[in-house]
Amino acid sequence: MKTLINGRLIVPDESGNFVIAQGQALNFGAEIFSIGEPVGSEIIDVQGAFVSAGFINVHIHGADSVDTMDDDIAALKRLAKFLPTTGVTSFLPTTMTMPLEKIHGALTRIRAAKKFSDGARILGAHLEGPFISKKFHGAQNPADIIPADFALIEPFADVIKIITVAPEECPDEFITRCRRRSIVVSIGHSAAASDEALRAIDLGANHITHLFNAQTGIHHRQGGVALAALISHATVELIADDVHVCPAAQCLVAKCKPRSEIVLVTDSFRACGVGDGESSLGGQKVFVRGTLATLADGTIAGSVASMNTVLKNFRANVGWDVAACVELVTKNPALELNLYDKLGSLEAGKLADITCFDDNFNIVGTFIGGHEI
Repeated sequence: MKTLINGRLIVPDESGNFVIAQGQALNFGAEIFSIGEPVGSEIIDVQGAFVSAGFINVHIHGADSVDTMDDDIAALKRLAKFLPTTGVTSFLPTTMTMPLEKIHGALTRIRAAKKFSDGARILGAHLEGPFISKKFHGAQNPADIIPADFALIEPFADVIKIITVAPEECPDEFITRCRRRSIVVSIGHSAAASDEALRAIDLGANHITHLFNAQTGIHHRQGGVALAALISHATVELIADDVHVCPAAQCLVAKCKPRSEIVLVTDSFRACGVGDGESSLGGQKVFVRGTLATLADGTIAGSVASMNTVLKNFRANVGWDVAACVELVTKNPALELNLYDKLGSLEAGKLADITCFDDNFNIVGTFIGGHEI
C-alpha cells in the first residue's frame, strides 16, 4: 500500500462540496483505502502539492500529434499515455464529422481501446456530429453532415457516452432513444432558437457542447442555445483557454450557473503539446500560433490547451477557490457519466486515480489505479 503525505487533499465535506484537508495522509492501493493516519509501507512526500481525484476530460479530439480519427489504434494508446502529464486520468476520445465509415471505424477502435491498462482510462466516446447544423458546422466538414438516425449509431450504443447534436435537425425520438440507452445528449453546432433548445433540454438533451462556440448565442430579442444553457439546468462545457471563451464570459457562466452544472473541457486536437506550425483536424489543414488554432479561413479549430491550463485559467478568471474549481474536472463529469461511485473524488473505496499539482497547476504526479504514471 502507498501513502501520500504532506499534501493538500481536495476532498468532499459532509455536504459533498470539495474542501482542502491538510495534515491528512492518503492511503491507497488500486483503490483508495483511507484518509487520515499514514498506514502504507511506501511513503510518497508530495511536499505541499494539491492532491485531487484524477481529472476527467469529456471532450478531447487529440494531443501529442495524434487524433481520435487516426486510422490506427496506436493513436489512442499514445493519447492515453500523454494525458496523465496534464493531470487527466480518464477521458472520452471525441470523434469528428467525417464519412460514416470513418466514424464507425473510430468507435470500433475506441471500444477496443477501453481495455488498455497503460495510461489514462478510456471511458467511452464523445460523438461530435455528424448530426449537426450546416449553419454552425465550425471546424466540422459540412459535406459530411447527415440527418439524425439512431439506427446508424445503435450498434455502438455501448461505447457512446455523449453525443453532440443540433436538436432542430433531429426528431424527438432520437433524443429519447439515446437517453434510454444512457447516452448523454448534448446540444452543439446548432442553429436552434432558445425555445427550441429549452424544449430539447426538457426532452433530455441536458448537456451543452463548448458553450458559446458553434451555436446561436445571447440576444435580447431572439435568444439562442447559449441563452437557453444559462437559464436552464443543463450542464455546460466550457473551454477555458481564453481563446474560445474570454475571461469575462467565463465570469458570466460562473455567476449564472451553479458549479454543479459546469464542466471544463479542452476540445484539444493533435497540436496540443506540439507547438506552432501546420497541423490537421478532421482532414482539414489547421494553423497553430501560440494558443490559437485556425482553419485557412480563420475559423477557430479546436484548442491546443491542456486540462491543467484550462483549470488554471478558470481559477484566475473567476476567483473561485481551488477546491471548487477542481469539482469541474472531477466530480461533475463523473456524476454526468454515472461514474461517481468509482471516480471523481478522493473517498475510500473509489479507484485510486489521483492527480497532484502545485500552486501554478503544474502536474507533479499522477496515479491511475494506484500506479504512478
